[in-house]
Amino acid sequence: MPSPRTTRQDIHEILCKTLKVNEIFFSLQGETRFIGLPTIFIRLTGCPLRCNYCDTDYAFHDGEKMTIENILQNISNYRTRYVTVTGGEPLAQKHCHDLLTLLCDEGFDVSLETSGAICVEHVDERVYKILDIKTPASGESDKNNFNNLQYIKDSDQIKFVIVDKFDYQWSRDIIKEHQLNERCEILFSPAYETLDPEKLAGWILQDQLPVRMQIQLHKYIWGDVPGR
Repeated sequence: MPSPRTTRQDIHEILCKTLKVNEIFFSLQGETRFIGLPTIFIRLTGCPLRCNYCDTDYAFHDGEKMTIENILQNISNYRTRYVTVTGGEPLAQKHCHDLLTLLCDEGFDVSLETSGAICVEHVDERVYKILDIKTPASGESDKNNFNNLQYIKDSDQIKFVIVDKFDYQWSRDIIKEHQLNERCEILFSPAYETLDPEKLAGWILQDQLPVRMQIQLHKYIWGDVPGR
């Protein structure tokens, strides 16, 4: 059902709005609480960050303009309730909010993967936010907008990609400083083919840190392949 703030006229206007889309694909969710579930991925073009370990730099510029109506038509043949809107940084496109709301109105369970560098205040409250706090080794930790933490719900998740021991210690201190465990579940991911997952597991257990460690399931199945 449409949300109370979405009228028929609103829906018509939203459907006509355009976004630059890098790719739409169907795969298993490789991370977050929805790991392993068949999911539609809508990857939007563009990102203001340039993380050192970025694995989707092909989404910085490439893509085609699609109306939101076209996007909904494109995903209509997939039999799943799960949709992830990702990037790049999806919130870098102003009509991303409209897409998220309409996907929720259509009955999908919608998750948003965002760097947190852009304000998430106006993200539809029905969306599951996966906020990626950038660690020092990313080269973009100065872009973290910690004001976003006030908009995190207990159903959201905060993610750290860990490259080395310093990243781990920094992330551990950020959790304590901002009392992140009181806000939502915390995810620690070893940077793919950079940090041995066994090392990260050892650090977490040694400190008895209340976080969920995750690996990128899709990469362990298909490798570092775009569109997977």
